Amino acid sequence: MGLAIKPSDLQYRYPRKKETRELSKFAGLPDPTPFDRDDLYEIIPMFEKVMDELGSDDGTVLHRLEELLNHDLPRCIATREEVFRCLLETMRGILGMAR
Repeated sequence: MGLAIKPSDLQYRYPRKKETRELSKFAGLPDPTPFDRDDLYEIIPMFEKVMDELGSDDGTVLHRLEELLNHDLPRCIATREEVFRCLLETMRGILGMAR
């Protein structure tokens, strides 16, 4: 089992879409399902997977992921796999990690 992120670990507040809470969430690639950036229940599993892939449990890395998602990631990056790959590769670049 990987990193478990709680809502209190995040620096931003996100809506909780209870009507979609029970639907499957991002579990890994491939996943062409549209990603809902405005749903806490979508965001947490995505951040957990990216943090696991980075091998990090650093809160500053998590907060940088949030900033990327909320301020830098273009809306044309819309599927779960696109969001995952973009966040992962961008964070690898920021952290100076090789692929």
